[in-house]
Amino acid sequence: MTRRYPVSTAPGPLEDYAQGFDDLFRARAQRHSFRRYLEGLLLPAERNKTLTALANTEPVVGAQRKEAQSLQWFLSESGWDPEQVNRRRVELMLKDPKSSAPSAEGVLVIDEHGDRKWGKHTAHVGRQWLANIGKTDSGVVSVTSLLADEKLYWPVDLEPYTPAHHFEGGKADPRFRTKLKIASELVEWAALEEGIPFRAVVADSFYGEDEDFKSSLEELEVGYVLALKPSHAWWHKIGEIGSPWEAALAASEAWEDKRHSGDWERVVRHFRDGHEEVWWALEVDVGPYGPQRSRRAVVATTDPKGLPDKATWYVVTNLPHPTSERVEESKELAPADLSEIVRLYGLRMWVEQSYKQVKHVLGFSDYQVRSDLAIRRHWQLVCCAFSFCWWAYGHLPTEEVTETTNDTPIDSVGRGKKESRAMLAGDFEGSKGVVGALHNAQSILEGVLREAPTAGAGSAA
Repeated sequence: MTRRYPVSTAPGPLEDYAQGFDDLFRARAQRHSFRRYLEGLLLPAERNKTLTALANTEPVVGAQRKEAQSLQWFLSESGWDPEQVNRRRVELMLKDPKSSAPSAEGVLVIDEHGDRKWGKHTAHVGRQWLANIGKTDSGVVSVTSLLADEKLYWPVDLEPYTPAHHFEGGKADPRFRTKLKIASELVEWAALEEGIPFRAVVADSFYGEDEDFKSSLEELEVGYVLALKPSHAWWHKIGEIGSPWEAALAASEAWEDKRHSGDWERVVRHFRDGHEEVWWALEVDVGPYGPQRSRRAVVATTDPKGLPDKATWYVVTNLPHPTSERVEESKELAPADLSEIVRLYGLRMWVEQSYKQVKHVLGFSDYQVRSDLAIRRHWQLVCCAFSFCWWAYGHLPTEEVTETTNDTPIDSVGRGKKESRAMLAGDFEGSKGVVGALHNAQSILEGVLREAPTAGAGSAA
C-alpha cells in the first residue's frame, strides 16, 4: 500500500475528528481541503460561509486565489462520495455514548426547509413553497431527518427535492419524487439500514395529513406522532363530532377549573432552565380514532377553555394506549400514555433550534455552487461541522462546573456545561487564524443546552 503523505493538521480535537474520515479521501489534497472547510464553517457567525470567506480571501477578487480555487475543486470536481462521509459521521455519533449517542426514547424529526436561490442553472432550483420563509419564491428545498432526545440533537440525513420541471416527463417521470416520498425513504434508511434507535417519527401537519406517509411508517413498524391541521375532519352525520377540534370543544364545555377538568388530563412539562409548564391533554375517542383503535388522536393545550392556536397541538399517533389490546399485538411499538405523547411531540421543537445553528451559524445555505453533487457535499460538510461540536464536547479534557441559566443550574436537570482546561486552538503553533473556530464550536453547544426542550414528564395526572 502506498504511504500517505501527511497534511497540515487542524487545530486540537478537530484533527482527531477529521482523522476518522481520512480513509474516505484518496488524495492528500482532499484530506487537506476537508480540514480547511470544517475550520471555515466553525468560525464565528459574523463571517459568512461563502467559499471566499471559508478560504479567508477577499470577496470577488479572492475567488481566483489558489486557496478558494482548491475548495471550489473539492466541492465540484474531486472524487469523494458525500454519502460515504455521511454514513461515517452517523457511525461516529452512534458509537459514542459519552457525548452523542442518542437515547432509544428519542425521536426522528422529519422536516423541510428552503433557501432562496436564483438562476436557471442551479440544481433543484425552482419557484416553490419555502416553508420556513412562509411564501412561494425561487429557491432550493431539502427534506431532512433529525435525531433528538432531551439531551442532544443532530442531523441524520437530508435530500434535496427536485421540482417536476427539471424532468423531461414532469411528475410522471420515474425519477421524480415528492417530498413525502423522500421523507419515507429517509425514515427507512435511518430505521432499517442504519438501525438508529428512536421511539417515534415526529413531523408537522404536512406529513400528518398524508395517508400514504402514515401507511409507509406503519409498514415499517415505526411509531409516529404527527401533527394534524385544526381543520382535520372525517365523514360524519350533521350534528355529530367530526374532528379533533370539535372533540376538544365538546370536552371544554365540561371543563370547570383545574380541579374539575372533565376528560382533560394534566401534564407537566419540565424545561432545562428550570421552569415548568402545565399542559392539558385529551384522548379523542370518536370517529376513526380511539384508545383501542390502531390510530389515536390527541389534543394538547395550555388552555382547555380557550384552545389558543399557538399553544394547542392536534396530533395523530399509532403508539398503542397502555390499556389497549394492541400492546400485545404490536411488539415493535411500546405503549404511550398522554404524557408520553406530549413529550414526544414536544421534541419536534429541536428542528427550530437546528435552523439557528446548522443553517444560520454554520452556513447551510451559503453555498456558491450549482451542481447537485457540490450542493450535497456542502450540506454534508455542514452536518460534519455541527456533529463535531457534540464529538468535541465529549472528548475535550474537561472538568465539570456548575453554570447557571436564568438563575437555575443547568446541571440540576442532568447535563452540566463543560469548561476546557486547554486553550484549544490557541495552544497550537501557527493556528491563531482558527482559534475562534473551536471556541465557536463550544458556544454553539452552550446555546443548545440553554434552549433544550422538555425533559420527560412523569405521568399525566
